[in-house]
Amino acid sequence: MASEDTRSLRRRTKIVATLGPATDDAAVLEELICAGADVLRINFSHGNADEQATRVKTVRAVATKVGRDVAIMGDLQGPKIRIESFISSPVTLNEGQDFTLDTAMDPSQGTEECVGVAYPNLLNDVTAGDVLLLDDGRIVLSVEELSGTQIRCRVRDGGKLTDHKGLNKRGGGLLAPALTDKDRDDIRVAAKLGFDFLSVSFARDARDVEEARELLRAAGGQGHIVAKIERAEAVQNINAIIDASDVIMVARGDLAVEVGYAEMTGLQKELIRRARSRHKVSITATQMLESMISQTSPTRAEVSDVANAVMDGTDAVMLSAETAVGKHPVQAVLTMSEVCVGAEKHENFRRARNLRLDDAFEQVDEAIAMAAMYIANHLKVKGIIALTESGSTTLWMSRLRSDIPIYAFTRHETTRRRVMLYRGVYPESFDVIHTESSAVHHSAFAVLLNERVVTPGDLVLFTTGDLRGIAGRTNTLQIVEVPSGIDTGAAKRE
Repeated sequence: MASEDTRSLRRRTKIVATLGPATDDAAVLEELICAGADVLRINFSHGNADEQATRVKTVRAVATKVGRDVAIMGDLQGPKIRIESFISSPVTLNEGQDFTLDTAMDPSQGTEECVGVAYPNLLNDVTAGDVLLLDDGRIVLSVEELSGTQIRCRVRDGGKLTDHKGLNKRGGGLLAPALTDKDRDDIRVAAKLGFDFLSVSFARDARDVEEARELLRAAGGQGHIVAKIERAEAVQNINAIIDASDVIMVARGDLAVEVGYAEMTGLQKELIRRARSRHKVSITATQMLESMISQTSPTRAEVSDVANAVMDGTDAVMLSAETAVGKHPVQAVLTMSEVCVGAEKHENFRRARNLRLDDAFEQVDEAIAMAAMYIANHLKVKGIIALTESGSTTLWMSRLRSDIPIYAFTRHETTRRRVMLYRGVYPESFDVIHTESSAVHHSAFAVLLNERVVTPGDLVLFTTGDLRGIAGRTNTLQIVEVPSGIDTGAAKRE
């Protein structure tokens, strides 16, 4: 359990938790949300549309019950390239032996000498001398020759191999399209169910991301697009992919296999930095607390891994099997939260050192956001209240490191859920349209006073627009002192 001193601090790094059999019970899901899960991920690799719909319905009901805004992220399966199955699984491959991949082989007839591959175009993507990796790189094969439908290999690193393990090519170059027919069906499901985020697996370039967005919009969905960076080609095209997406996910499993494990730590830092510099959100994922699938506490290496990602400036850290099928899903979220808070205490993380002093801003609301963060980091203020329609002002604010909380006051439920992924941003339900102009400050202060995050006499930054209720019109920044004598009863009743 989290210690009292870390619980008393508000965590800025967000937590994505994956749903699955371990969280299908509404009582467990309620504990998971109360423990600190900000975004709940539904993996389209598992389950059907009816099961996903049931999970979404349960999430919305539980979130309403506990009074929390929780975002839902759908994760497309993508073209995960896999071997087929064996007559008797597992098989053992020994170093130096011959082993063949056959795109025409019976899917269920694999042996220690040969196995089928569920990607008929594999022969077009490899040549002699290439290195293929199975099961997240645990098995390493060297391509010797191509013959008909067969890719004949030599085992460089052996071990046990089971059915349907993933296949990668070192350095990238497998050209399977990012969106499959199943993905297109799942995009329609995501639109129908109102997902807040949609993740595109194995994106190679900006076009993959743009196609997913176009399909989602055509189906009526308004969710933001997450580009999962897990191909070597994606790294080569990273700036265009970031610009085309709203969020990137550093999906370290397949990515590390393709680029090499030695490159992964530095690459993670670079991807997070690039996303932040281009005003986009980042998620760090894969094996963060994997030992907690079965254990009640993490390893020291896992703690360091999570803390390192937090201090890199990632917006969110993600739990996968730890919450989807693990024995201790709630404890995993509590542990993740505790580690994040501990990492956030470091001064190097808390304050921005480069406030874009040489930048020229293209939009007024962006300039207001940057001015607010400069003041927040140089004046003793308790928080920032941003009246926002789309959440874009709070996104720009959150791109600069600070320990000053940013409160997104908005009347839109979709915006409140969306900002759950932004580092250091906390949503507040506030109907600016039906609040008298003269009462806006007092009404907003009443909300924060009721939550005990400000006290009378505190300085608070306030950003808003002259034209209330219109997105992109933030043009005013004020420094306001929280007055005494504000009635918080209305805020409590709301």
